[in-house]
Amino acid sequence: MQRPKGLTAIASLFALIAAYLWAIGAIKLAAPGAISLMAGRHFLYGLELAGPYMMLLGGSVYALVAWGLFRLQNWARWIAMLLIVISTASLIPKISMAELGVPILWYGLQIALRVAIGWYLAQAPAVIDSFAAKR
Repeated sequence: MQRPKGLTAIASLFALIAAYLWAIGAIKLAAPGAISLMAGRHFLYGLELAGPYMMLLGGSVYALVAWGLFRLQNWARWIAMLLIVISTASLIPKISMAELGVPILWYGLQIALRVAIGWYLAQAPAVIDSFAAKR
């Protein structure tokens, strides 16, 4: 069975996040003062403070999930959904403290997109069929 286009887009997004974290980690190792560790805060949820090696490790996790999604591995789908739940939960304090207007809209849009991606991975018939056909 062919991989759904939405799943390919999600796997590509995970691969881009991996490349971003690897780039930050490599830059931080090569030139320690060139970039802030906080550049990876959107994807490591507090672990970025552990240093550039955590950036490289986090990038490796995202790359492994991307590879698994491209190969239609069910474990990768479950880990991707877990990462999406963690990323959605990290936005709850931000939207709770945001001022009315654009910040609420921005955080609300991020939450809505992440929930839609999580739902797609968990419930979309095309995704479930493609992973079931892989077994």
